[in-house]
Amino acid sequence: MADVISTTTNEPVALRLIDREFLIACPPDEREGLLEAASFLDRKMRDLRAHAKTPGFDRLAVLAAISITHEYLQLKKQSVPNADANVAEPGIAESLATLRRKLEAALDAHVK
Repeated sequence: MADVISTTTNEPVALRLIDREFLIACPPDEREGLLEAASFLDRKMRDLRAHAKTPGFDRLAVLAAISITHEYLQLKKQSVPNADANVAEPGIAESLATLRRKLEAALDAHVK
C-alpha cells in the first residue's frame, strides 16, 4: 500500500523509491519536475545502497539527502561565490524547501 502525501491541490503522482511507492499530490505543472526529482533520488539511493553496510530505507534517504545537499552547496559555491542561496537563486531555494517538506512528510508517514 502506498503512502499518500497531500498538499494544496492536485493529482496524485506515484513515485517509486527503491522498493517503496509513494503517492504525492502535485499540481499538474509540477508533475514532470517531481518525477525527475524522484528518479534522481532513486538513483542516488540505489548507488548508496550498493555501498552501505546497513542499507535501511530511512538511512538511505538521509544519506541521499545529505549527499544531494552537499552537491548542491558545492555547485552554488562554484557558480555564485559568497552569495546567499535565497538571494542568488530564490526559485531554487523555494523549490528545494518544497521538496524537503514533501520528503519529510513522506518519511514521517512511512515511519508511523
